[in-house]
Amino acid sequence: MGSRIRKFAVNTSIMSEEKIKTEEKSLNFLEEIVEDDLGSGKYKSIITRFPPEPNGYLHIGHAKSICLNFGLALKYGGKTNLRFDDTNPVKEDVEYVDSIKEDVKWLGFDWANELYASDYFETLYEFAIKLIKKGLAYVDDSTPEEIAEQKGTPTEPGKGNEYRNRSVEENLDLFARMRAGEFDDGQKVLRAKIHLASPNMHMRDPIMYRIKHAHHHRTGDEWCIYPMYDFAHGQSDSIEHVTHSVCTLEFIPHRELYDWFIEKLEIFPSHQYEFSRLNMTYTVMSKRKLLQLVEENIVDGWNDPRMPTIAGLRRRGYTPESIRMFCDRIGVQKRENLIDLSLLEFCVREDLNKNAVRRMAVLDPIKLVITNYPDGQVEELIGENNPEAENGGGSRAIPFSKELWIEREDFMENPPKKFFRLGVGLTVRLKYAYIIKCTGFKKDEAGNVTEVYAEYIPESRSGNDTSGINVKGTIHWVSVPDALTAEVRLYDRLFKVENPSNEEGDFKDYINGDSLQVLPKIFIEPELGKAVAGEPYQFLRKGYFCLDQNSTAQKLVFNRTVGLKDTWAKEAKKG
Repeated sequence: MGSRIRKFAVNTSIMSEEKIKTEEKSLNFLEEIVEDDLGSGKYKSIITRFPPEPNGYLHIGHAKSICLNFGLALKYGGKTNLRFDDTNPVKEDVEYVDSIKEDVKWLGFDWANELYASDYFETLYEFAIKLIKKGLAYVDDSTPEEIAEQKGTPTEPGKGNEYRNRSVEENLDLFARMRAGEFDDGQKVLRAKIHLASPNMHMRDPIMYRIKHAHHHRTGDEWCIYPMYDFAHGQSDSIEHVTHSVCTLEFIPHRELYDWFIEKLEIFPSHQYEFSRLNMTYTVMSKRKLLQLVEENIVDGWNDPRMPTIAGLRRRGYTPESIRMFCDRIGVQKRENLIDLSLLEFCVREDLNKNAVRRMAVLDPIKLVITNYPDGQVEELIGENNPEAENGGGSRAIPFSKELWIEREDFMENPPKKFFRLGVGLTVRLKYAYIIKCTGFKKDEAGNVTEVYAEYIPESRSGNDTSGINVKGTIHWVSVPDALTAEVRLYDRLFKVENPSNEEGDFKDYINGDSLQVLPKIFIEPELGKAVAGEPYQFLRKGYFCLDQNSTAQKLVFNRTVGLKDTWAKEAKKG
């Protein structure tokens, strides 16, 4: 493949964090092509484009394409157009256009031109007339079923019909009348006249235009005929002088038709290159399937934090930096592979560890009473905001009192050996505070522990510890009289199997019923009352969280972005 090309150790296997780390970092095959084209003088500068269809929200797979197209142009001093493939008015909506623009900008990119395939409807119509005049396109009255039958099979050639021999004059007249709205939907189509015996099924007289009496979100009711993707795609690239038209692997069979249209129309020879699309474990990437999840209310809209959409990842607390890091690490390949979701989680942990401020929150509370601490006394302790931050991250004051909330899991009535938290007779350090020794506990009538009792060592205050006592465990806490309450949403993987699309039956049968757990009342330190939307927070020992878009001053709501460790990796090893 050449020494400049990035080397991969995997083919169709799952690509994980460990395998990515063994990758040799060098030029991918598209970067090598661009460098050769610029070096040879074929192009003075490059133009790429990102061409989404506005029929849904973008997902993490589109993020890979965005980073690739915009990244190539940025690296080599070119430019990238954002071009909406708005050729199907039935499925498209302005909401999707707006969301796509927001996602691209949020990822950190800006486009040279905002364009639409509909900008070229008149030009594409003239292109179609040119092909008709050359005898290379004709109006067909066949039904979709008849056309499919006439195309033959991969092992049998297609066969022409009576409409294939219509004169140029008749085809021009019928095509003009199609545009004028004389015919019903599906009554006629315009087909390219190529080769019905071609081994490539896409070359067997493909449809170029179909009739759709539907309102278009940009052109209104001006048009009732709309170009097919295969006709609009390459010609739009050519009109914009796109030098490197980057597509996913499923478009390889379309390339021959792409080139045929450009050659016969004698227009700028844009060239198509293919790379593998992003497939990721424990999710689906099909817009159709994602739309099903939304329409059937299985998720809370396109931006549900369990969705693989960019909007969903943003709401969950993923950062643009982490997604760009992920796309860079997986690289660009020519062969399909399945990327392990844990790699994306690894990337966001890497970014958040450096940038998330630290705060204390108790998710499953039990009361701790320090029996020898003065009644009514409140002490201000100092806690670091982020020990990993380059500038030190600063600090904040944390109130400390006689009664604290701690995690229920941090106390055991009968602790085993090597349990370095609380049990009668055990000592532990309270984060930023004192060493305490557990002296007892209280139960309710049902046998549940309701309070834990301890004594503190006054000489053991953090930062000024003269007690000489060494402890192996540290736990977090929140002062009872100063605590604020919040709701927490613990998000997990949407599917319980690695590749739901490959399983038998309906993909929705494999949805993880535990993908969302809501904790309606947790206790948080007062500083979290100042939480800002879009800012990341590490709840000590619990994971990374962000303020949800529906959070209010009266009811704070936090979403878990990701845990501190990859618990799924442990489960996989057990399996």
